[in-house]
Amino acid sequence: MKITDVKTFTVNPGVSKNWIFVKITTDEGIIGWGEAYNSGDRTHSIIASIESIAKYLIGSNPFNIKHFIQIAFDEYAWKRGSMELFCAISGLEQALWDIAGKALKTPVYNLSGGTCRDKIRVYANGWDNGLKTPEEYGERAMKIVEIGFTALKFDLFPDSWRSFITNRDENDAIARLRAVREAVGPDIDILVDALRHLAPMHAIRVGKMIEEFHPFWYEEPVQADNIPALLEVKNSVNIPIVTGETLYTKAGFRDIFANRAADIVNPDVCNVGGILELKEIAAMAEPHLIGVAPHNFNSTTIGLAATIQASASMPNFIITEYFVSFKAKGDQIAVNPFKVENGYIKLPVSPGLGLELDEETLSRFS
Repeated sequence: MKITDVKTFTVNPGVSKNWIFVKITTDEGIIGWGEAYNSGDRTHSIIASIESIAKYLIGSNPFNIKHFIQIAFDEYAWKRGSMELFCAISGLEQALWDIAGKALKTPVYNLSGGTCRDKIRVYANGWDNGLKTPEEYGERAMKIVEIGFTALKFDLFPDSWRSFITNRDENDAIARLRAVREAVGPDIDILVDALRHLAPMHAIRVGKMIEEFHPFWYEEPVQADNIPALLEVKNSVNIPIVTGETLYTKAGFRDIFANRAADIVNPDVCNVGGILELKEIAAMAEPHLIGVAPHNFNSTTIGLAATIQASASMPNFIITEYFVSFKAKGDQIAVNPFKVENGYIKLPVSPGLGLELDEETLSRFS
């Protein structure tokens, strides 16, 4: 089997950012789908990277996934990384796994160790878009619980990217968290995210303030690549610390694991290098007793499908992300969309990634 064509599709979901999909076609008529992470205005640069790397795939065997990843980094990138590079590699890599699974008539998870579970726990994100008051946060959170989620995440500081914040910023964050906890009760898991906003002095102060609300975790209180700052926060608060969505490949996580600078890591299958790289990062985390909760700020279609396939065979998997704000458009473009039931998604049993996209619908939402 040989690869004959690589094509990209963009979709405007109507909120947050564009989605970027990759379709790889083979000479035997088997196609594979992948999704590349995107942020802000990087759509064109990521697509350009996909199209440039694609020439390394044309005419090659789609089963040689590890070789492709290495060649893309060594020969295409000259061993110089970037977000665009790893997003492009991730989308292409997922499509290769999809082809492999379809060719062998089995889900991808059966090609990477089999399953450790029959369903994947997910938490809701994207539910707090446009909210202003604590009361609005509490009301919306309750609706998320009512539709079946047992865990939800939100940004403590949605209006600020500053490293140094005011007392009012802190008080507003605590008011939002208090409102959510009071609304959903003690049994729902609340995941709080600081999105790398804070300097350590603020991250520690806020961390101590939120302990009384028993958050499930405290995500990215400081920059992920600042190991001393991460350790300063981790050693000062009594909440699990999460980091990793901005780190790429195994090399990006090496110092996190060596220093146990986090309790949980959240690499994203659509930018970390793909399914195999995510699996290998999880394997590195295992002996350090660090959990894995894959980040998934991607569509509820291919990116989620790739995350599910990788997570199925991770012994140290905890939970993954589901953007409720993306569900409506995702359900429109997917032939067989995933369903969340009581906070879980059942493992798909169809070959490959377990989900297909409708090309005609994709073109309507370009």
